[in-house]
Amino acid sequence: MQDDMFSTGMCQADEADLETVLAAWHGATVRLEQTHAALREEVRRLTDELEIKNRELARKNRLADLGQIASHIAHEVRNNLVPVSLYLSLLRRRISEDSDTCQVLDKVEAGVMGLDTTVNDLLHFTAERDPHLVRISLRQLIDDVRSSLAPQLAAQGIEVEINIAAPLEALADREMLRRAVLNLALNSIDAMPDGGQLVFTAYAGPDVVELEIADTGPGLSEEVSRRAFEPFFTTKSTGTGLGLAIVDRVAEVHGGEVLAANCPEGGAAFTIRIPRKSLEAAA
Repeated sequence: MQDDMFSTGMCQADEADLETVLAAWHGATVRLEQTHAALREEVRRLTDELEIKNRELARKNRLADLGQIASHIAHEVRNNLVPVSLYLSLLRRRISEDSDTCQVLDKVEAGVMGLDTTVNDLLHFTAERDPHLVRISLRQLIDDVRSSLAPQLAAQGIEVEINIAAPLEALADREMLRRAVLNLALNSIDAMPDGGQLVFTAYAGPDVVELEIADTGPGLSEEVSRRAFEPFFTTKSTGTGLGLAIVDRVAEVHGGEVLAANCPEGGAAFTIRIPRKSLEAAA
């Protein structure tokens, strides 16, 4: 009788031990599966990230090659434009009393000026200099841009609103930043041929300075939003398609970025964001 009870106890103990082992095995299996799933997800994430980095590297390499070619062509074209402009000026003096011929000459000069603008865009796009950082007044910069665009703004009936406090400053290359703002303003003017409103706004946060240029035009299509900063991409019948690419390059060399979005009330807004701490440390 005692032997039977002892055997029964042993069996129950063995069953308990087996259940413990099975439970531990099941727990380990579950944890292993979870770890495997997590590792698989991490591998997928890293693979996607590597693919993005590789595409970005390939894009930058293509742009670098393209930049060298464009820079060489731009310099050669500019060298030939200088004497052409001089000869046109001399020719105008000789035919100043011939109105019909002067009208033809006006068209020739307009073509030369358009070509010079294209060359300037190429040279700005391919420039590889580091920014010369100085403290600049954003209000003064915008006032300067507005003054230079005054004839076009008046001709198209475009109102300008500036929401920038006078003391607000940014640490940036003035020439580069002015070029970027000018390009954005010109894009907005092109988007409002029948008039509208051009709004400049600036904000200084703890980490960044933001400068926004917004308009009341038709806004950005999905394709334009996606490809806005691609070199040579344009929806215009004329132009190089380098205006926004230059803006993107200016933001990049300042350690910042430029963002494009549609305004809730209509129109488009481009925001240049320049880090504060890193630039101040660099200064």
